[in-house]
Amino acid sequence: MIITVLFYVFVAAAIIQVLYYIAFSSFALAKSSVKKEKESIPVSVIICAKNEAETLQKMIPAIISQEYSRFEVVLINDASSDNTLEIMQAFEQAHQHVKVVNVDHNEAFWGSKKYALTLGIKAASYEHLLFTDADCQPISNTWITEMTHQFDKTTQLILGYGSYKRVANSFTNLLVRYETLLTAVQYFSYALLGNPYMGVGRNLAYTKTAFFKVNGFVKHLHVRSGDDDLFVQEVASKKNTAISFSQNSFTESIAPKNLKTWFRQKRRHTSTAKHYRFQHQFLLGLFFISKFLFFALFTALLFFFDWKVLMTILAGYYLIQFLVIGFSAKKLRDVKVIAFLPFLEISLLIFHFAIFMANTVSKPDHWK
Repeated sequence: MIITVLFYVFVAAAIIQVLYYIAFSSFALAKSSVKKEKESIPVSVIICAKNEAETLQKMIPAIISQEYSRFEVVLINDASSDNTLEIMQAFEQAHQHVKVVNVDHNEAFWGSKKYALTLGIKAASYEHLLFTDADCQPISNTWITEMTHQFDKTTQLILGYGSYKRVANSFTNLLVRYETLLTAVQYFSYALLGNPYMGVGRNLAYTKTAFFKVNGFVKHLHVRSGDDDLFVQEVASKKNTAISFSQNSFTESIAPKNLKTWFRQKRRHTSTAKHYRFQHQFLLGLFFISKFLFFALFTALLFFFDWKVLMTILAGYYLIQFLVIGFSAKKLRDVKVIAFLPFLEISLLIFHFAIFMANTVSKPDHWK
């Protein structure tokens, strides 16, 4: 009797997972919008940095050399203790379209990237804002064009993709890239289905009007992270949100070199999920729980149930998953992760469970 019940729970978990991947096919089968020829709008590119002296010297040239008719680069120094400010000021002196905003140590907002970003947004000259991180770099010189061409009277928020550079023979790098791919498939799919829930600060665009309409980050200023996903939670709607996944719109950064560093980073990012709308918490939680039950019950039932039936269900699951993730990976230029998909999926499931347990015990620290 118990085995029968567990089998039906396993089947239910499998069905839920398949339904999710069918929903994700909205992105897997989507076509990138054709860019319409129109006059370029002025854009402020905003980059907030804290102790990023070395990376800034590499990434700023890729930003200031963008092929775009009218843009500025707003560099925000968030109370760095290295020579980040000096490097920013050197670029400001050499280039007229670079502006530096220096944020001094402020005890009331210490550790809050949102405070620094708010000052940068206020200092920006233009209505349309494009964000990336100090350790990111556009993969093309038309990044600004690709990310902002969908702005119009109704579209005030554009979700982009921030990839990670490949490192050969690195399990951590492979897992980070797969997690980044899966996350993008989810938030792009939700947006296409009219229910946007997050974006990534590595590649995100929105308007000043949208920012100030909700008083910026005020409602979640006390949360360490969330300058990207919690802002999207507050602002995004079916009508005002678009996605950009043309390959020239991507940014690229260097992934954490080891699991310990990435674990600390993901703890901070994951902790914002409890501030999501209930429907998004429910849907994201159901995806994780049903996947956990699917693999846990499959393993347990192998000892008590007809293995042929179980393997047939597993094969059907992987067929659908490989198709959806495969087409998505091709769009996001990372098809190599597909060869390791079953192994990466189990590893990521364990990794996320460990993060959940760690965040239950204690809260993560500052953004840097």
